[in-house]
Amino acid sequence: MTKVVEVFGPGCAKCKALKKSTEEALEQIGWTDAELHYRTNIEEYVKRGITATPALAVDGKVILSGKYLPSNKLVELLQDY
Repeated sequence: MTKVVEVFGPGCAKCKALKKSTEEALEQIGWTDAELHYRTNIEEYVKRGITATPALAVDGKVILSGKYLPSNKLVELLQDY
């Protein structure tokens, strides 16, 4: 089953850095078929209940909000998911 991974943020440096770290983490854990989306529309993430960016969601569930994590920490977080 293909995972849907979403990074939310307005396009700031931390949001872009989280997107890059997420790409690296997905590769490291072998989620090569995951769909990665970068969501910059504020209405979309407010509707999803996200009040702090950057944020990360997997299959619709927000698993990180309000901070950046490097790829090695994201690997741990994603593997626990």
